[in-house]
Amino acid sequence: MWSLSKFLRLNIGSRLTKGNNSVQRRKCSALATPEIEIPFSNGRSLTISTGKYARFADGCAVAQMGDTAVMVTAVSRNKAAQTNFMPLTVDYRQKAAAAGRIPTNFLRRELGPTEKEILTSRLIDRSVRPLFPDGYNCETQLMCNLLAVDSVYDPDIVSINAASAALSLSDIPWNGPVGAVRVGIVGTEVLINPTRRELADSSLNLIVTATKHNLVVMLEGAAENVLLPDFQKAVRTGVKEIYNIVLGIQRLSKMYGKIKRTSDPPAAIPEETVEAVRSLSEMRLREIFRDYSHDKLSRDEAVSELRANVIEKVAQDSANYNFVVDSFNKVVKEVFRSLIFEDSTRCDGRKLEQVRPISTQVDLYKPLHGSALFQRGQTQVFCTVALDSPDSAMRMDPVSILTGGVKEKNFFLHYEFPPYATNEIGRAGGAVAGRREMGHGALAEKGLRPVVPKDFPFTIRLTSEVLESNGSSSMASVCGGSMALMDAGVPISSAAAGVAIGLVTKFKDGDTKHMEDYRILTDILGIEDYLGDMDFKLAGTKKGITALQADIKIPGLPLKIVMEALQQATEAKSFIIDIMEERIKFPRKHKDNWPVSERIEVPAHKRAKFLGLGGSNLKKLTAETGVQVSQLEENIFQFFGPNQSAVDEAKEYMEKQMEAPREPELEFGAIYTAKIVELRESGVMVTLYPGMTPCLLHNSQLDQRKISHPSALGLEEGQEIQVKFFGRDPVSGIIRLSRKVLQGPASQAIRDLNRTGSKR
Repeated sequence: MWSLSKFLRLNIGSRLTKGNNSVQRRKCSALATPEIEIPFSNGRSLTISTGKYARFADGCAVAQMGDTAVMVTAVSRNKAAQTNFMPLTVDYRQKAAAAGRIPTNFLRRELGPTEKEILTSRLIDRSVRPLFPDGYNCETQLMCNLLAVDSVYDPDIVSINAASAALSLSDIPWNGPVGAVRVGIVGTEVLINPTRRELADSSLNLIVTATKHNLVVMLEGAAENVLLPDFQKAVRTGVKEIYNIVLGIQRLSKMYGKIKRTSDPPAAIPEETVEAVRSLSEMRLREIFRDYSHDKLSRDEAVSELRANVIEKVAQDSANYNFVVDSFNKVVKEVFRSLIFEDSTRCDGRKLEQVRPISTQVDLYKPLHGSALFQRGQTQVFCTVALDSPDSAMRMDPVSILTGGVKEKNFFLHYEFPPYATNEIGRAGGAVAGRREMGHGALAEKGLRPVVPKDFPFTIRLTSEVLESNGSSSMASVCGGSMALMDAGVPISSAAAGVAIGLVTKFKDGDTKHMEDYRILTDILGIEDYLGDMDFKLAGTKKGITALQADIKIPGLPLKIVMEALQQATEAKSFIIDIMEERIKFPRKHKDNWPVSERIEVPAHKRAKFLGLGGSNLKKLTAETGVQVSQLEENIFQFFGPNQSAVDEAKEYMEKQMEAPREPELEFGAIYTAKIVELRESGVMVTLYPGMTPCLLHNSQLDQRKISHPSALGLEEGQEIQVKFFGRDPVSGIIRLSRKVLQGPASQAIRDLNRTGSKR
């Protein structure tokens, strides 16, 4: 039985070496925590430890890079779930306490998962899921707890490595470990696990997950138009650095890990059932998949009819029903994949590298700032652009600001996938997008962000609504979004497009390092994604790559196949951009409904009239004209309106509010007759001429004697008094007046006046 005391007794103080001390285990005293330190080629290191926290979990590991530390626990049920997939849940949570902060919401505690947490959870899931053994269907949960964050290293890489270590140390069946690194490029130098500041200067932000044998398991990246050769070099460098991480986790697991549990294998399907299903369905399936006149719905309907027919003939009771269904699904997958190898032709008649027919439209509805409809095969996406004031920028949560260094985004993309896009019924809308929608939207946003100008004066919200889906809707969002931005007149640097690459392979006994055969598919259909081994999405311009996401469904891909997929995707996106440019090639120079932003300067002494009591003028202005006013500097205000006419109307309105009879030139030191308009506790409000904004004559300037209220002097509203003018306060613009100076020695009165003004 595994226990902390047992592994602390094993080889205490020992030292593990690989090559030139590439993996070391620190010396442990009897009370120390078993840990390893994994160095990288640039002198930085990753520390992984176990045995200190959460010892009731099946597996637990703490990974630390710099002062950023993440604890990951792994727990799996002993009984298999009644599903035909691996029920894995990954929960990554950011804790404000880890950054020394308090949440700013009403409850002052962490609420639902943020976008950053959901995207990081997906990263970890995609890194570990392919390595669970076939047939292992026990519900499994990985919980990632952010212990500390130093604003230098992003916790996502640390979390992937900690998850790999936790699964390796546990008794959960898993064919790992894997390792993960972040790769950046500054100039011509490739950086491994760059800091936040280095990443700000990097043209690449790539996460690579791989196994010991240089097999790539997951890729996720954003880039600033990085050239293909540089991108390929970054992938190779990342895979090379991962070797030490995998080796270190293996050594730690070998010394302190639990023995893997033996789970009951799923019930074997009777051979006679498999053969009966195959004999009834194989030839008909070949006919369906070779009938190139089928579209998505008709093909699915034909397969469903055949499935129902086979079940009716073969299934004898409820126990046999599941065997028949599983056998049919297995035969469908085998036939579909074998036809691709036999014919080098896909189920819709296309060749392996052929892109589906594309049609495009822009400027569909005049009230919209920008719009585009992108259709690729049976995938249809409607994209709209809304331009708003800088105040509408998306603000990030405090912990995401600390880890990512981005306070707010002035460009963001929202991806919507309603159920009717696949002829289904389901819940639509909602305040919070699902994990899939959020992930697809984030990928499309990464693909377009590098071409959007950083100093654009408006906030840009790009909405992508999938109207029809038959594969690669996120990459269609990149294409449609690029065209919608140009239709809106956003001066993007160049058009961007995206494409999804698929893969079918042949290998034995889970050995993906030695592939017997494979076929790479360009612009995959939904069925090719479902029955294939990879969904490799790439976005970019004709010049380079802007975003990448690779979901690999088998236990790793050789680098050779990854490089071929990159090359094939690069050629496809350039072909797609050529078609898009036939519709719109450059951003529009002008649109009648384009929003307008103008700055005006308001003198300090007119600010009160401009704003109104409690900002009433600004509120009324927004309600009547739709124009938003925001203060940029002390005297500088920005008008933002949906169009030029609205801004002109707003400016006219504000000019009327500030309009007054021409102010007479007041002479410094001159004596004027002031009219009392209001008595206050602190003094009297007076005007020197009609239409003047009343100003305060303080009690200290009313009389040589000290008074606590103007009524002590017998002053009343409407009464006229003599005052002396001493100019305006240089900071506030308030008029400075004195009555006292006319009653006694001027020098003392002026000193009192200056002292009173400084207090105010």
